Amino acid sequence: MRNIFVGILVFCAAAPCVAADAYPGKPVRWVVPFPPGGGTDLISRTIASKLSELWGTQVVADNRPGGGGTIGLGIAAKTLPDGYTIVLGQASNVAVAPALYGRLPYDPVKDLQPITNVIAAPLVIVSHPSFPARNMKELITYAKSKPGVVTFGSPGNGTIGHLSMELLKTMANINMLHIPYKGATLAITELIGGQIVLYASSMPPALPLINGGKLKALGVTTAKRLAPLPNVATVAESGVPGYEAVNWYGVFVPAGASKEIVAKLHNDIVRVLKQPDVKDRFAGEGGDIIADTPEQFAAFVNKEIPKWSKVVKDASVKVD
Repeated sequence: MRNIFVGILVFCAAAPCVAADAYPGKPVRWVVPFPPGGGTDLISRTIASKLSELWGTQVVADNRPGGGGTIGLGIAAKTLPDGYTIVLGQASNVAVAPALYGRLPYDPVKDLQPITNVIAAPLVIVSHPSFPARNMKELITYAKSKPGVVTFGSPGNGTIGHLSMELLKTMANINMLHIPYKGATLAITELIGGQIVLYASSMPPALPLINGGKLKALGVTTAKRLAPLPNVATVAESGVPGYEAVNWYGVFVPAGASKEIVAKLHNDIVRVLKQPDVKDRFAGEGGDIIADTPEQFAAFVNKEIPKWSKVVKDASVKVD
């Protein structure tokens, strides 16, 4: 009897390793916290499809929109940490949401295990062509001479497009007026029409308008210049050292997943991200593939949360 009992203990102790070796042995759910058709959906479905091919097991994209991405993230965070639920989080629902919402169905640090930061999508600060400033330095000088006069639009209160400009206001010590819209399309339309002066846009919608002369690029929000806009300076090199604001997308699983499953997910997702066709497809989002380690991604998240929490607090941002 004693030998049987010891055998059971040995089997149970080895079970997590056996499960990790066999993973995935059934379909995997990939939670997408936003509606179909956007950047989060495109990135999620691309990686899920490639993992399905790699594993020979179906990885199913499950769109769970609402609450600025917090509902889907909350659903994923509270599932079993067995590797069969994966979620693509981003700056908005991981780093910004804790300060923006009074209560969340998850704690982004305690309830989520980072796997890898997939992509950092830059923003480009654009203006109507008639705006007198030709670059960020001239914008800052102009805004200081006319406090509260320069208007900037955003897709809504608390979005990265909004907060990136609030961060600029604080770091450059300028006063500009925020005009929130219900989505990026309306904001860009109003900018082209001259109803607002500035907008911090993602690259895909902005680039053709810049190249077509309908908008003017003043600066980019990344730490380095962007290949599609090599002559457009960064905000940091335009008199605001240390400034950086990107909309990043990263893979998480519920906290408590085994080290073996975390390692497998990281290795296989990074393998997918290195495929040429995936690189080409994500280049359309205007960002750089990161593919860092779980430890590096966790350290990044731990810096992003207080950074954006301070911006939200300093600007007294309230959700609509």
